[in-house]
Amino acid sequence: MSEEQPHNPLHAVTLEQIVTSLADYYGWEELGQHIEIKCFTSNPSVKSSLKFLRKTPWARKKVEDLYLATK
Repeated sequence: MSEEQPHNPLHAVTLEQIVTSLADYYGWEELGQHIEIKCFTSNPSVKSSLKFLRKTPWARKKVEDLYLATK
């Protein structure tokens, strides 16, 4: 059963789309300055970032908040 989420600005946006969008917008170096987590500052990649963010709710929240702030 699928529920609509009309008030959720992240509805239908994947974490991969968010990370890719932020990396394109800021670049990895500046993104690592905004959110100081190792997956953005040390050998950053979308794949390593996704692996970390899927296991770390507090970091994912920071990434989602920054994404929303850039929209």
